[in-house]
Amino acid sequence: MPLKSTLTEFIIGEHRKYSQATGGFTALLNDIQLACKRIAHLIGKGALAGVHGAAAGENVQGERQMKLDVMANDIFLRTNEWGGHLAAMVSEELEAVCQIPAQYPRGRYLLAFDPLDGSSNIDVNVAVGSIFSVLRCAEGVTEATAQDFLQPGTEQVCAGYAIYGPTTMLVLTLGHGVYGFTLDREIGEFILSHPDLRIPAETSEFAINASNERFWEPPVKRYISECLAGRSGPRGKDFNMRWIASFVAEVHRILMRGGLFMYPKDNKDPAKAGRLRLLYEANPMAYLVEQAGGAASTGRTRILEAAPEGLHQRVPVILGSKAEVERIARYHGEYDRGVDQPFTSPLFNTRSLFVQQ
Repeated sequence: MPLKSTLTEFIIGEHRKYSQATGGFTALLNDIQLACKRIAHLIGKGALAGVHGAAAGENVQGERQMKLDVMANDIFLRTNEWGGHLAAMVSEELEAVCQIPAQYPRGRYLLAFDPLDGSSNIDVNVAVGSIFSVLRCAEGVTEATAQDFLQPGTEQVCAGYAIYGPTTMLVLTLGHGVYGFTLDREIGEFILSHPDLRIPAETSEFAINASNERFWEPPVKRYISECLAGRSGPRGKDFNMRWIASFVAEVHRILMRGGLFMYPKDNKDPAKAGRLRLLYEANPMAYLVEQAGGAASTGRTRILEAAPEGLHQRVPVILGSKAEVERIARYHGEYDRGVDQPFTSPLFNTRSLFVQQ
């Protein structure tokens, strides 16, 4: 039985295709995978290591931090700051750009990351993950600022996530396909286990937080009501609904078997355009999904073409099987033009599964 490639071997093999490659990017990805291994080890200890529960404060966005949020953020910073490949970093847990300490050399790349997505699930032992995005820093920049990070998702050099579940996996795109690597704990290496992941264009499974139904825009209500109507509705088939409350786990399921994930715009908090952050959540996941043959939209624009306006900017996210994303985008367009024809399901009237507001 031939040996399967390790993640390091895979990255080196990819960069040997480019004569101008210096090896710095390969070294950076090795640092990122090491950070993910360290986080996986910490999560695996769970309550035995006293890492469960809330931390003392909130992050910059007013969200309660878990102990592992803080620990994972520190692991990402400490593991990636010293190698000389980065010009700066940004994190969900930090308000401003994290500069590389003066004692370390600086490189040509920028790293944006969510160190621990889905951390509210930690104490109940549900899969969580880390998300990362790598961008290039402009030539001649010696002190990277927030403006250097405000690049559209189309400019990403690579993107990926690690999922810490029954097995630990790292899923990665370098811009030509999506590849999954499973951590072999016995040898401490990520091994290529899922080459060339593809998302089916059609699906009968969607994920959305149904408790927010009363806050959704009409195009989203229209789409969900059609799905819930099943075989007797306009879609002519039954759909299944999922919700894990872990973005990494939701996207991972879609990459493994297809589906749709939605965290759409709503009026629950009018000050927020969406729930998920563009730079280090929506953009890397949209890049992965598109590279696997899916689509990713805010409902009104392609996520990867959205112009970032701030480090922690939030956007609506609709991603997964291409045909379904395109249908929802069409519903938004029809609604905005005043020509939509919403489907009324009895599920949303007197016998509603959800309360109509």
